[in-house]
Amino acid sequence: MTEAPEMPLHMQRVRFDPIEELAQVREKEGITRVRTPFGASAYLVTRYDDVREVLADSARFSNAATGRNRPPGMAELSDEELEQLRAGQMLNFDPPEHSRLRKMLTSEFTVKRMRRLEPRIVEIVDAALDELEAAGTPGDLVSSFALPVPSLVICELLGVPYADRADFQHRTGRLLDASLPVEQRLALQRESREYMGALVAEAMAAPGEDMLGMLVREHGHDLSAAELAGVASLLLLAGHETTSNMLGLGTLALLRHPEQLALLRDDPAAVEPAVEELLRWLSIVHSGVPRTTTTEVEIAGHTIPAGELLVLALPAANRDPALLEHPERLDITREAVRHVAFGHGVHHCLGAPLARMEMRIAFPALLRRFPELALAVPYEEIGFRAFHLVYGLHALPVTW
Repeated sequence: MTEAPEMPLHMQRVRFDPIEELAQVREKEGITRVRTPFGASAYLVTRYDDVREVLADSARFSNAATGRNRPPGMAELSDEELEQLRAGQMLNFDPPEHSRLRKMLTSEFTVKRMRRLEPRIVEIVDAALDELEAAGTPGDLVSSFALPVPSLVICELLGVPYADRADFQHRTGRLLDASLPVEQRLALQRESREYMGALVAEAMAAPGEDMLGMLVREHGHDLSAAELAGVASLLLLAGHETTSNMLGLGTLALLRHPEQLALLRDDPAAVEPAVEELLRWLSIVHSGVPRTTTTEVEIAGHTIPAGELLVLALPAANRDPALLEHPERLDITREAVRHVAFGHGVHHCLGAPLARMEMRIAFPALLRRFPELALAVPYEEIGFRAFHLVYGLHALPVTW
């Protein structure tokens, strides 16, 4: 049996909290050497101001240069296949190529557009709660609520058959599992591309009213089939993985802080700041896409040559005392801070307005429907997805 690789420092947590060693790096050196989940050597950036500086400057800190690298295990890929896998993946490009792809989607993710989706998201949340209640207590909040809600929302928005959810959720869960060998994850990436390629072909033959149909109708002359598949694959993965883990992990965090749970449940004005504080405190995306230095740079007083890989410790940055007082505390009453849970700069999460709306609807709806919500097992038995690139829970057994 293949042993799981050593977990990178920036992914190590004790349940909700980054390990103490990460805070020590932030307070002392500010930067240290680590190995990425793909086995490459990199500098780990831990301080809030430094992380924002890297995220804001795509000229000196490049996504594209990183995307052209071949992680261990991918050496057998031909240049042509590597380009096919990169096509349409906005996170693998810098401006102006990144800007070209993102511009085609920006209008679909505005706050105004999200408001038009709100009634449908309310329906989806209420239907999921109805099914959870009808199934009876105890129930698993991850499989019965946290995962189905954002999955159905992104499926309807994008134009992906919801009936396929079990397959794509299974693929995505394994694709983001850093304990699996690179070769297995590469095979899963190919499967995902093939699946989305088939949906793109259907949309090109008969574009519907969903986002995939819109892209074909309005930008089909500018986007190749491979680019369409890449854009759609990224949206599908990000659209359900991140929000579902926020809903599951966020609910557990609130159950561990009952006074704050009650405030979010009973006071509509508390919902928005609560969502922002949960985003900051949980920081479910450990690091995002690594950057590559294009020139010699100085970070935290350290000189780093050109061509070096940088990994950003988002949980450490969001709990930096330089950002706010008592950063280790979950406090939904605090004033919102400029956290980096959604990134920053040109790669700031495109779907942030949608994710925020889903959470603003789902958290209070869940807590009001089940005012006696409680864990069905001891807290110590809850399993966290330690090796996943998006942090979360395997399951959340609850009673009401």
